[in-house]
Amino acid sequence: MPRTPFNTYENRLLLLLFFTVGFVFFDRLSINFLFPFMRAEFELTNGRIGMLTSALALTWALSGYFLATWAERLKRRKTVLVIAVVVFSVCSIGSGLAGSFLLLLVARAVMGLAEGPVLPISQSLMGYASSDSRRGFNMGFIQASAGGLLGAVLAPMVVVPLATEYGWRTTFFLAGVPGLIIAAFLVRYLAEPRQFAPRAEAGLVHAEHLSFMGMVKQRNIGLCLLISCLLITWFVALMTFTPIYLIETRGFSPGQMGMLMTILGVSSVISGFVVPAISDRIGRRPTMAFFAAVAVAVPLVLVYAHTSLPVLGALLFATYFGYGCFPLFLATIPAETVGIAHAGRAIGLVIGVGEVAGGFIAPTVEGYAADHFGAQAPFLIASAAAAVAALLSFALKETAPGRARRAHAPASSVQDTLGA
Repeated sequence: MPRTPFNTYENRLLLLLFFTVGFVFFDRLSINFLFPFMRAEFELTNGRIGMLTSALALTWALSGYFLATWAERLKRRKTVLVIAVVVFSVCSIGSGLAGSFLLLLVARAVMGLAEGPVLPISQSLMGYASSDSRRGFNMGFIQASAGGLLGAVLAPMVVVPLATEYGWRTTFFLAGVPGLIIAAFLVRYLAEPRQFAPRAEAGLVHAEHLSFMGMVKQRNIGLCLLISCLLITWFVALMTFTPIYLIETRGFSPGQMGMLMTILGVSSVISGFVVPAISDRIGRRPTMAFFAAVAVAVPLVLVYAHTSLPVLGALLFATYFGYGCFPLFLATIPAETVGIAHAGRAIGLVIGVGEVAGGFIAPTVEGYAADHFGAQAPFLIASAAAAVAALLSFALKETAPGRARRAHAPASSVQDTLGA
């Protein structure tokens, strides 16, 4: 069989957006590893930590939907993406200049405004350029794998040593530099989707115009909205409270905490492309249900697995494979449900609603619960949220191109086949 050339626009875009989305998560998650270093200066209670996480999530949610929709309607995805990357990089530097908790809160909120549209626009661009057989893999690779590698693996490896040696402010200053470099590559190499839209949209666009209510009324979109609220609650709870929990409650050193967080990151990198690739083969629905169920175990391991460090690391690596389902409900299923032409709006809506509930409201509630009911409270909430998400996943309609076509094949065709 003829070999598919590697140097295609699909592959070049995959690499470019991998680093773009990856550095968004690097900047967003870096502060979680810096909280122990900032705690005394800003008098960071668990409630205040939750507020910082919530402020970024709220502005991320609003800008993610509205700016992605605006960019999609005006066909200015490239312009909006470049500006967003520049602004969030500058805001990362601004976080290091904050002299009070209020200024730090404002800096994180502005960063959320800039980062919000990056993921839905990037997934929309990737959806246009992807072939049917690789859509799940591609969208998972630029979201979960990129976020895992740069946000969860690279961030603690870089941020914790830098903060230990030079202080948390210097770490924020340096964290903003890669984004500015990425913006220059986007200007040079990114193409607007309309240049290749006819091939990518063939057979995928369900309606030329899709109203907001028409989109929300589709069963998969409604379910993805609920699942997003639940699993983003799970994710944000883990990323926000795990570093401090490991050090202050479990008694690990900052270096051991960084190593365990890196293990979570490595797991997310691998699961980020393995799980969506599995869904390309067996379908989105069974993959979602199984790996959402796996995610239930991660918070329970953190709270109840009082074992050696290597065993704890192995358990966290295995159970955190549940994170690999994130690209499915946040991007792939919404895009395949409404069509690639409307993917940015759908993805922005699903992420936005999930960020409001799971990223804005939940961290403050979880922080309050931790202060009043014990440090384990956020993790128990996270585990329960993942369990409900796994149950809801069984109600999803299949959207994987090959399996969806077989599922909707006319009954007469099946009978003809059996008769033959």
